[in-house]
Parts: sequence; structure tokens; C-alpha cells
Amino acid sequence: MMKTDFTELFGVDHPIVCGGMTAVGTADLIAAVANAGALGFITALTQPTPEALAREIARCQELTDKPFGVNLTILPTIQPIPYDEYRDAIIASGVKVVETAGNNPAPHLPSLKAAGVKVIHKAVTVRHAVKAQQVGVDAVSIDGFECAGHPGEDDIGGLVLIPAAASRLSIPIIASGGIADGRGLVAALALGAAAVNMGTRFVATREAPVHDNVKQQIVSNDERSTQLIFRPFRNSARVARNAISEQIAELEAQPGATFQDVAELAAGKRGRTNVLEQGDMSDGIWWASQAQGLIDDVPNCAELVDRIMAEAQEIISSRLPSYLGAPLT
Repeated sequence: MMKTDFTELFGVDHPIVCGGMTAVGTADLIAAVANAGALGFITALTQPTPEALAREIARCQELTDKPFGVNLTILPTIQPIPYDEYRDAIIASGVKVVETAGNNPAPHLPSLKAAGVKVIHKAVTVRHAVKAQQVGVDAVSIDGFECAGHPGEDDIGGLVLIPAAASRLSIPIIASGGIADGRGLVAALALGAAAVNMGTRFVATREAPVHDNVKQQIVSNDERSTQLIFRPFRNSARVARNAISEQIAELEAQPGATFQDVAELAAGKRGRTNVLEQGDMSDGIWWASQAQGLIDDVPNCAELVDRIMAEAQEIISSRLPSYLGAPLT
């Protein structure tokens, strides 16, 4: 166990988070994360309705008696999403931690706070993290440029972004992006974070509900095996490099390109079905971070968390103290 402001606030054993991941954050994975002593988040919008979310939460509660949360990503959509109903399903299910992302969570905070729910908001810039603190969230998860998903448009890596945020915030910070082992955890703590978030690393675990080809591809890939897409549309996304992501990058680089030129290739349903479910690694986009270069096996969640904590504790207790008093060269 390692005590930080994060572990104390959220009542977990280890300062490790598995944040919300579309099509991956289901009860199977999140219960395993919770049982390993970390904090995981079921992804609300992976479930087609608020009622289905309530059933998934209940399934997770049957698999673990330890804390877990739900991610609610709030974004503009063509088809309106009943965010209030999803939020109410979370509250009615007794979940006490929510991870918000996307738009400002302020409209949902009164209901969540009234129900005793703690809120972590995901941000990709210091200014957005500061705003989240101002509106009343309990912690901020901040993504460096190395992350999978949407890193924003400022291109600031975690080595600068995390301490820059720590210097402005008084609430706990969760460092995210490019972290996969105990070395990343210790580095994040040194930079001012109170915990780390890992996405790609948890996809490459036995409990993750994706095709084994995805897990083995993560193991085979290195830190260069990602592609930034949607940059011309100011909606940058980091995905695994494959034939589809490279084709999208070529098309969107053409003069006058619009999102409609790549929409079919980039369809989320295509990636979820063809890649994550069926294991066709070249027929859809799928999220992965530069942390792929640090991943070389597919353990279960308990083995992974135990290994990360053992490595972090060894670095803190043995390796770092050995540098103190070392002669200058």
C-alpha cells in the first residue's frame, strides 16, 4: 500500500486508476481493477441506455465489494444523449465516484454532490484543470500529449504538464499519458501528482474485454506505433498506427479536406466491431498511447498492480536513496 492524497480521498489501496475507455470499461475489467486495489471506471456511454448502465453497475457490484466509479463523457452529438438520465442512474446505483470528461461538468455537480458522489474531471490543459477546480470537482486527471484518445491541441508532454498543473491546483492530480509501470508512477509522484491513470496498459490485461489480437498487438508495438489524426479539424486523436489510421492521415492532409472525407474510415462502431471484437487489426481505428513501448506482456490486473507497486516501492526505498551523497562526476 502507498498513501497519497488520492488514496485517502477515494478509499483505495493504490494510487492507480483505470479511467473510462469506450467499449473496454465494462464490469469484467473494472471489477478486476477494483479487486487489485486500484480505482477503475465503468464507461457509461458504452451502455446503450441508462437502464443498461444500471445493470452493468449491478453486475460490477456482484464481482467486487471495493470502490469503483463510472465515467460520464459529455460531448456534443448528432443524436441527443440523455446525460441527466445516465447521471441519475449512476446516483441511484449507489456509485460514489464519477469521472467526467469533455464539456464542463458544472451542470451535473449539484446532483452528484447532493448524493455524496466525488467527481474527478479529465483535462488536457492547465487552464481547463484550474477551471474544473473552480467549479468544484474533487480531483483532476490531466492527460499529457503521450496519451491515447484526445490529447488536445497544445502538445504538452506530461513532464511539463503535470508539474505545471500541480503548481496551480490544490486538489489531487492524477497523471495520465504514457504511463505503464512503476517508473511512471514514481515519476508522476515526483512531478506533483497523487496517482496515475493508465488506459493502454490495462487494455493489455487478461480481463480486458477485447480480442486477444489487440492485446498481442500492443505487446508487439513500440512507442512509435501511434498516429495522430483529426489535427486539421482541431480534434486531435492519438490512435494505434495501422492501415486505416495512415489512410485517414493521408486523406485529411489534402487541401480542403473535411471530416466527411474520413468519417467512414474513422467510425467508432467500425473500430469497436472489426478491431476490438473481431480482432481484425487493420480494419478500423483503435485507441492506444505511446505507452505501447513499455508493455511487453498480458498479465491479469492483480499481477499488474502488484508489480507496479513493488517496482515503485523499490525505486523509492532503494534506488533513489542511493543517489544521495553520491560523488559529483
